[in-house]
Amino acid sequence: MTLLQVMPVQAPGTILTRTRDTAQITDTLRAHKVSFSRWPVRLKVAPTTNSADLLETYRQDIDTLCAEQGLRLVDVARLHPEDSPQWAERAGTARSKFLEEHRHDEDEVRFFAHGTGCFYLHLDDKVHAVVCEAGDLLSVPAGTKHWFDMGPVPDFAAIRFFEKEDGWVGDFTADPISASFPRLDALVAQD
Repeated sequence: MTLLQVMPVQAPGTILTRTRDTAQITDTLRAHKVSFSRWPVRLKVAPTTNSADLLETYRQDIDTLCAEQGLRLVDVARLHPEDSPQWAERAGTARSKFLEEHRHDEDEVRFFAHGTGCFYLHLDDKVHAVVCEAGDLLSVPAGTKHWFDMGPVPDFAAIRFFEKEDGWVGDFTADPISASFPRLDALVAQD
């Protein structure tokens, strides 16, 4: 299940909120204009599932969301340990890049069709760590400082939504804040 853990910027070891309650997660994030909802999981994603089939499975939801929010481009970001012999290198490079705090010029909208990943949202004087799992749809407003951890053994498939071709390009803040907060594996190990 989805997890939200809120920590003060100045005291990353202090847990102000830790919940798996969907209504509480939704309400807490909504207060910061972050949208969280769930779609039914319609497909068991395997390393052999191709992206076109994944997109087609969720086509109705995708089309509705795109029409509602003016999103024009959709793709799939995925990493699976069985993908290729170069998986470990690709996964390590991808993980380290997005562990740095950044922001985007447009909303970052992601639907997790498979696996787990954690968005760390730097909102005012707190960091909201949102551990997303299959079925979670998260929309982070443009300009929100954040970082993403796909874990030490990345295994996920996320449908990404964009307004523009370069909507995913990050503006990195150079703030070392992310190094102070627990990584995805540490967050989920607390259960």
